[in-house]
Amino acid sequence: MKTRSGPHKIGIISLGCAKNLVDSELLMKQLDASSFKIIPDPGEKIKIDTAIINTCGFILDAKNESVEMILRFIRTKQEGRIKFLFVMGCLSERYREQLAKELPEVDAFFGVHELGRIVERVGGKFRKELLGERMLATPSHYAYLKIAEGCDRRCSFCSIPLIRGKHISRPMAELVREAEFLASNGVKELIVISQDTTYYGLDLYKKRKLPDLLSKLAVVPGLEWIRLHYTYPDGFPMELLEVMKRHGNICKYIDIPLQHINTRVLSSMKRGVGKKETLDLVSSIRRQLPGAVIRTTLITGYPGETKKDFDELKEFVIRCRFDRLGVFTYSHEEGTGAFALKDNVPARVKQERMETLMQMQEGISLELNAARVGSTLKVLVEREETGYYVGRTEFDSPEIDNEVLIERRGKKLRTGHFYYTRITSADAFDLYGEIAD
Repeated sequence: MKTRSGPHKIGIISLGCAKNLVDSELLMKQLDASSFKIIPDPGEKIKIDTAIINTCGFILDAKNESVEMILRFIRTKQEGRIKFLFVMGCLSERYREQLAKELPEVDAFFGVHELGRIVERVGGKFRKELLGERMLATPSHYAYLKIAEGCDRRCSFCSIPLIRGKHISRPMAELVREAEFLASNGVKELIVISQDTTYYGLDLYKKRKLPDLLSKLAVVPGLEWIRLHYTYPDGFPMELLEVMKRHGNICKYIDIPLQHINTRVLSSMKRGVGKKETLDLVSSIRRQLPGAVIRTTLITGYPGETKKDFDELKEFVIRCRFDRLGVFTYSHEEGTGAFALKDNVPARVKQERMETLMQMQEGISLELNAARVGSTLKVLVEREETGYYVGRTEFDSPEIDNEVLIERRGKKLRTGHFYYTRITSADAFDLYGEIAD
């Protein structure tokens, strides 16, 4: 498919989570194999032939962001800067008919399992032999490894099972081959993701196999860091901690969204654990894996959350002193279990509670960061800024966690390489340092 100015140019805009980004990377590889020119994240002002927007439909803010992006590219199409506009992903999967009716300017909508149809619609050939191969949209030194699709959980606030379907684990051998391929192409950090990584293997192998998978990934040549995201508290495989202790290249970093601490709220959320189980799990992780960083997320304003419930949540944050914390306000999503409940916490109160927790976390984070002053940490350099190189430690995931700012002092550092860095000062969300001699 050619234009008068050369190869057909396709811009890919990826919104939402890392799992969505992997889908975009798979699509880009397929399109590249059909000789299209791929332009990741094109601005609205660039002139291309086709724009494909991979949307998020998880919560209200994400849906609004996706709709706004579609509207922006509709205007771009009306201005003659693009010829075709396609929409894919979670929002399209969930609201296809409604979107098609309200946004006729979009040429076609595709769901989350229609990669082949998208490739063929733009005039390419879908190649099954390329399944698992991707064109990375991340910097070349790190990549995400999606180990499963869908989710069998029925958390009452979550729409993901409605969109992505049931949990389907990918075969272990296939994942190891993909990790080897990524490492052979310069990836040094592998970030393991799925809707619930600790559920991995139950469908294929009738047993939780995440510890076994990580053991195999840890011996792939070239992988210096392996990072684990989206673990789940109910059924957390404790043998995983032994694997993390055994392999030095598995980051001592556990992302485990806990969402709340009040047992009644957790029961309504259908999380499978209560307050005691949650506190016991956090204590066990810290006892069995000393020095590990725990990242979690919490939800404020869930239906029926009282001031007393929120006070209990504040006490939980103070008690556990999480290394990394994200807080979201509850979003009332149609089709979820909680949609039958009355969304009775005012938006203003949800927001105030979220801000209160984040202010508390800022103080905790400052204290934890200050305790690292004087230590020497291994830092992966990501980019250059005026006066600094910016990098991350094993305790920080890209885009969402702390960074380390390394003074330049005339020394040239290479992006995507590791350097031991002496921490000289800290603020609430960043460390500052200099290269250790």
